[in-house]
Amino acid sequence: MSDVIRLLPDSVANQIAAGEVIQRPASVIKELVENAVDAGAKSIKIILRDGGKNLIQVIDDGCGMSDTDARLAFERHATSKIQKAADLFDLHTMGFRGEALPSIAAVAQIELRTMRKGESIGTRLLLAASKFESQEADACPPGTNLAVKNLFFNFPARRKFLKKDSVELSHIVHEFERLTLVNPDKEFLLVHNDVTLHQLIPGTLKQRVVGLFGKALEKQLIPVSTETSLVKINGLVSLPENTRKRNPLQFFFVNGRNMRHPYFQKAVLHCYENLIPADHQPNFFLNFEVDPSTIDVNIHPTKSEIKFENEAPIWQILVAAIKEALGKFNAVPSIDFDSTDTIDIPVFNPVTTPDFSDIPANDYNPFAAAERGESDSLPLSAAGAVKSPSALNSGADILSTGGSLHKASHDNRGSLSDWDRLYQDFQAATSYGGESPDMTDFSIPATEQSALNIPDSLPAASTGVLPDMEMNESSGMLRLRNRFLVVPAARGLMVIDCYRAHLKVLYEKFIKLSATLLGESQQILFPETITLTVAQNVILGSMLEDVRILGFDLSFLGDNVWAINAVPAIFAKLNATDTLMKMIECVADETVLPGADIKRRVALSMARAGAISATHAITDDEAEALLASFLSLPDPTYSPDGKPTFFILDTSEIKKRLQI
Repeated sequence: MSDVIRLLPDSVANQIAAGEVIQRPASVIKELVENAVDAGAKSIKIILRDGGKNLIQVIDDGCGMSDTDARLAFERHATSKIQKAADLFDLHTMGFRGEALPSIAAVAQIELRTMRKGESIGTRLLLAASKFESQEADACPPGTNLAVKNLFFNFPARRKFLKKDSVELSHIVHEFERLTLVNPDKEFLLVHNDVTLHQLIPGTLKQRVVGLFGKALEKQLIPVSTETSLVKINGLVSLPENTRKRNPLQFFFVNGRNMRHPYFQKAVLHCYENLIPADHQPNFFLNFEVDPSTIDVNIHPTKSEIKFENEAPIWQILVAAIKEALGKFNAVPSIDFDSTDTIDIPVFNPVTTPDFSDIPANDYNPFAAAERGESDSLPLSAAGAVKSPSALNSGADILSTGGSLHKASHDNRGSLSDWDRLYQDFQAATSYGGESPDMTDFSIPATEQSALNIPDSLPAASTGVLPDMEMNESSGMLRLRNRFLVVPAARGLMVIDCYRAHLKVLYEKFIKLSATLLGESQQILFPETITLTVAQNVILGSMLEDVRILGFDLSFLGDNVWAINAVPAIFAKLNATDTLMKMIECVADETVLPGADIKRRVALSMARAGAISATHAITDDEAEALLASFLSLPDPTYSPDGKPTFFILDTSEIKKRLQI
């Protein structure tokens, strides 16, 4: 039997590594820009074509490479960043594995032109699918110019899974935002299909945020700054009144590197508790500076997940810093301890005699019973609770028994007979036909009763339903907690989720509408303006024709600002800006309707905007109309996002549960 274990060729190993490191054009941007930052570049230009599928070109003015280094840089695990394993815990560069360039070269065509500063001649290198094609001397400016062409050209199946150009471009813009925020001291230029999307000059973090996301943020952010022996934190957080219901801008950086950290994100949200609505989140841009030996960045191929040695102390420091910033800028409501709810206390005068005329007389003596040698217990109320002296003197010691009023005696003579009298009326009230029924066989222990969640009292028998239920006697339809419809079915009972059913009905309506005729529009008396980010603007541009078919009338005002002049007539009562933003989010979200065309994504987003909320108190007429529309659908089983809309509670299952 021959040996079966063999070494993989370098080309195959590079392609496997590319599957982890290079997932889409945005991944290439990240790796190349981080290399430019490590090379000391002060100006970085990114030129794209067709969403990065056909061209990604990154030009920097960094230190450049010699002809030998340029050739060696595309070998696997070749790097200038580290020399030994111990260097992993003292990293001062973005890259260190030596996997990015060989991974990119394994799935694309590469043209590299580079020259070191101080030299007069550079080098030009060509590769395709990890295969070396040529290298020659070249006259080029100092720095590095690397062009990645035809990404995944040798992997047709992988290239097929890339999204539309607009979607890929939005991912690139998001990655560009993260890279530029962490490097505010560098100049950046982003060009797509000869159109300049971003041109950023060096400046402070706040200037970079304003340059990326608009001038409106300039007055919405406050600085955060603190320095301890463990960590130095500085950055920006939003004022409570400027939080967002959707698309919050939330960025963490550590030692000049982007990171995701849910634990620290909870710390930020903790600072805004009771200051903002539950469905809002703040914007924040926070940079952590720590000792490199106390973090581990080598736990994920993209280096976006970072492990901290001192997570708990840093959590407390972060919370304290943000709360201090919010308090310093009057973001937290202040309390005037000198005047709020104060009591007017008169100045003591030893000469005058205090006036007690306003104090009501009280002849209650708690020790009277003890002096007479009687029980020291206080009278009981009808509920069996001890009554306070104040309640006794205010007349609250009147007991209602058997329809007559009796004043409770303050002397507790005959305590045993008092207990008997206390329960006598209770037994009489619960008797049936003048006799107390024998409940021995029907009693439920208290522990089991609480486990079954049995209510303390049931409604009158004439209602026929339990609390939170409403019956439509004409149709036999039952509404449960304003969320579910229960209707008779051939095999038992059908339980329908109202929200998902309405979502399905609207979705099918919009699909039909977009395929047959133009939607009716409702003009807005005062057109609303909406300011988008570059990524959102790209998405809206790709779906513009579809939203116009559905009834939107939009006009571009420049600088990523749009005017909403009309909305679909069916949504005339909804917030136009909110509806449009939901549509953009749905199209950008790849987890919703994966692989679906843009028309279906737009239809789903509009259905979500118009569907009843989960807490809407649906009426009988609405329920009947919804049920009729829902059951007339060709396939009502699942909602547009793949969730079940109803289920059948079979008669056999009911019998099984009742042990019939």
